[in-house]
Amino acid sequence: MTGGTGNAADAAAPGAGALMQVRDARLLGPGPRFRIYLLEARFQVVETLREPMFAIPTLTFPLIFYLFFGVIMGARGVSLAVPTYVLATYGVFGVLGPAIFGFGAGLANERDTGVLLLKQTTPMPAGAYLFAKVMAALIFGAVVVAALFLMAAHAAGVALYRWQWFALAGVLLAGVIPFCALGLAIGAWARGRSAVAVVNLVFLPMAMLSGLWLPIYMFPDVMQDIALALPAYHHAQLALKVIAMDAGQQVRMHLAVLVAETLVFLAVAALGFRRADSFSMRRSR
Repeated sequence: MTGGTGNAADAAAPGAGALMQVRDARLLGPGPRFRIYLLEARFQVVETLREPMFAIPTLTFPLIFYLFFGVIMGARGVSLAVPTYVLATYGVFGVLGPAIFGFGAGLANERDTGVLLLKQTTPMPAGAYLFAKVMAALIFGAVVVAALFLMAAHAAGVALYRWQWFALAGVLLAGVIPFCALGLAIGAWARGRSAVAVVNLVFLPMAMLSGLWLPIYMFPDVMQDIALALPAYHHAQLALKVIAMDAGQQVRMHLAVLVAETLVFLAVAALGFRRADSFSMRRSR
């Protein structure tokens, strides 16, 4: 009778095993927990590399654009202003892609296919999943930035002080945070089949209106006003300020907008996950 009661209790609580695993994860020390974070980040990068339809365009599109506008077109000019300018803006473009697509389309697909639910039933800390996504975007962004720097220095003849190279790389890679938050917000609300289309509807217009492809001063006043509300514009201006080619606005203004928009994106993502959880609970009843 005792064994039957125990089996009934187990059947009445199908989530008990997952709950115990989560509790066990909370008992992990800093060393094992950090190892889980690194392993999940490694698996995320490997999984991304196994998707050539994502990895190849993400890594090559910014380089192709810079080759055309920075190297080929820039060689026709009498100065290095164009290759230097687009080095910063295409650097932002190269960081934007992995972050927004990795979180936006990747998260939506993993949620709809059940991969995210499977990860939630493992002892893996919840933060490891987000950490892995951010690290994957950071690694891909670093590869793009490094390739752009090599192309700019050796093919376009761009010459910067050593501190400018390091400062520009740091500013560009720091943009992973707000762009990942934006992708997280998209992935929390978009369905898996429509996530790529939704991300493109955000990614491409924002890249154009933020002045990543063409200098912002070439746009009409209305489009320049729209750019002030876009995170990619403020990130690009911070990058351009390193090489003294920005629009002259204050650094703290750009930082304030990026921080505020990052918090808004995270709040929107939290609402999206809460909505998805309540919908799942209603379906299970």
